[in-house]
Amino acid sequence: MSPPSVVIIGCGFGGLWAAQGLARAPVGVTVIDRTNHHLFTPLLYQVATAGLSAPSISAPIRHILEGQKNATVLLGEVKQILPGEKKLLLEDGTPVTYDYLVVASGTTNNYFGNDAWAPFAPGLKTLEDALDIRSRILLAFERAEREADPARRSACLTFVVIGGGATGVELAGTLAEIARHTLKGEFRRVDPTRARVMLVEGTDRVLPPYTPDLSEKARLQLERLGVTVWLNKRVTSVDAGGVTLGAERLEASTVIWAAGVASSPLGRSLGAPLDRAGRVQVGPDLSVPGHPEIFVVGDLAGVAGVPGIAPAAKQMGRHAALNIRKTLEGKSRIAFRYRDYGQLATIGRNAAVAMLGRLHLSGYPAWLTWLVAHIYFLINFRNRLAVLIDWAWSYWTYNRGARIIIKGPS
Repeated sequence: MSPPSVVIIGCGFGGLWAAQGLARAPVGVTVIDRTNHHLFTPLLYQVATAGLSAPSISAPIRHILEGQKNATVLLGEVKQILPGEKKLLLEDGTPVTYDYLVVASGTTNNYFGNDAWAPFAPGLKTLEDALDIRSRILLAFERAEREADPARRSACLTFVVIGGGATGVELAGTLAEIARHTLKGEFRRVDPTRARVMLVEGTDRVLPPYTPDLSEKARLQLERLGVTVWLNKRVTSVDAGGVTLGAERLEASTVIWAAGVASSPLGRSLGAPLDRAGRVQVGPDLSVPGHPEIFVVGDLAGVAGVPGIAPAAKQMGRHAALNIRKTLEGKSRIAFRYRDYGQLATIGRNAAVAMLGRLHLSGYPAWLTWLVAHIYFLINFRNRLAVLIDWAWSYWTYNRGARIIIKGPS
């Protein structure tokens, strides 16, 4: 008799930790992902801003799970889940059956009903997104060097980041450093230090999940780097020439979307209640109501008080694996309890904020904490070493070694 089959959709933090949590369980594990790599998403903005190369923050899924003999990896995209039949369908219609299912398909970019903005304001969720944004940023300076018209040159040197959450803050701060330090002196017809970086946030402060004092410190650090922070501003239109904020128009050739995410559409096929963000309302054990064989983890799981960050996804993935093992052993399942280890957001060189329980840090201490934590949690030693070398070089020289344009002018 073959062992029970556990299918895991998605190999982000939740899916990977679920798979590894079943390494010694008497089950067959099948991991399905639409890419062949696990991605360390907290550092994705570093690829987008030329600070790191793609392999530094990613690793092949097959390599990670090579030593886990009960794990099989499939490259494919799940299009539909059929809970009543205990099977799912891949993009080509191939069925995959399961005894237990872990859904860790994460989120997508959310343009709040304005999907037509996507071609002009790409979001940052995948390596493809990061490489596209990196090319747009670097090409903007190249176009400015060739542009004779002052107004169009100014638009080339204007960068707008929409959304003041962690991703938006990190992108805006790093963009300012690129313009003022990395590219300084490399151009002959334009001065990169005159570039404008605008961060647009619809609420009254950046980093809304953080405490007001840290939000204010983050804003001040951004402004010291040269970022213009616009609060309580709502974007009403985005096109090839820039953005419109109510009655105001801002001409900009580079716009980046960091204003929101939407839950994976796979959640709707589970037939479970969803919250306003489209997350699946799971039970205390992270299973879907009415389907104890299905677990939802990571950003797709709606659990009160649990933020959509990597540590939470890891904990949920491990917990789903634990409850599958307990079910197989005939033991009672355990309710999930999130352990809050804090949140970190970097803004730029020696600039960051950290919320570690009651301990609030900003500036260099927060930046150092952020650096150590991110190097520690990278997936393997090779990645840690590569990132450490790149960051050390960047710190002392301001040079960003991944400034290669992979897509030419269009």
